Amino acid sequence: MGRRDGEGAASFAEVFEAIAVNVAQVLQGKTDVIELALICMVAEGHLLIEDVPGVGKTSLAKALAASLDCRWGRIQFTPDLLPSDVIGVTIWNRGTNEFEFRPGVVFANMVLGDEINRASPKTQSALLEAMEERQVTVDGSTHVLDVPFMVMATQNPVEHEGTYPLPDSQLDRFMMRISVGYPARDAEIQILDTHGGASVVDDLLSVATTKDVVAMTLAARQVHVAPALRGYLVDLAETSRRHPALAIGMSPRATLALQKAARARALVYGRDYVVPDDFKHLARPVLAHRLVATPEAVLQGVDTTEVVDDVLRHVPVPTSRG
Repeated sequence: MGRRDGEGAASFAEVFEAIAVNVAQVLQGKTDVIELALICMVAEGHLLIEDVPGVGKTSLAKALAASLDCRWGRIQFTPDLLPSDVIGVTIWNRGTNEFEFRPGVVFANMVLGDEINRASPKTQSALLEAMEERQVTVDGSTHVLDVPFMVMATQNPVEHEGTYPLPDSQLDRFMMRISVGYPARDAEIQILDTHGGASVVDDLLSVATTKDVVAMTLAARQVHVAPALRGYLVDLAETSRRHPALAIGMSPRATLALQKAARARALVYGRDYVVPDDFKHLARPVLAHRLVATPEAVLQGVDTTEVVDDVLRHVPVPTSRG
């Protein structure tokens, strides 16, 4: 992590580094993946971790939740899971002769959604309001969620048997989609050593509080984005919307998400202003899952990550902070 000056910045650095080091005890050799997950948290986003079984998707989510002194809940998504299991239900209390609301698992600071694409689309959609508006509505009553609030969902690739593709509206609620990937040889040897006995996640101690996370998110909101860079973001969006391989390009929500993530990354690297490299570094995890390829592009095997790279190549980078 970059070195930074000033008391406020140093506090951000210490908390960020402490969480990253704590999570790295569980997920060895994946510094970049951990950094992206933490940037997503600081940027007030939700994280989708997609990869094949057994590479540490759930371990990453559990380690991040365990590193914070906060309320967290886990949802094991299955085909028979109901929306009320996620958001809660209103029931009749005979003792008080009144209806009362029983909150679901989503009422926590960190929500771990394991194998989200194994649940039915109806249950998946139960998270939409919670993820976007930080609230849920049950039987006409609105219930506000705690701050901070982050959903970390894992999923296996869609082609795996017994999975349901996430709808575009659900995918768009996730600020980032990342993959863990297989570990390098040295890291896998270390995994055999550290994970050969008891669960490492269960032994993790919290190293930060919800107040620390809120302070980090507030600091990220103050990071400067020059007018020229805002124009660069809009140019990226317009270019994606005209790209021949895309049926749906960047939405305004995607543009906002990339700006939020870039602000958080700037702080991580000791800056109170965003530079073009912040956008470029985060473009794939923030944008690729939001883009929809045309049927012709799908038949040709075009991947949306390749389209993101192509858009970045064709949009000139501002030469001044403005």
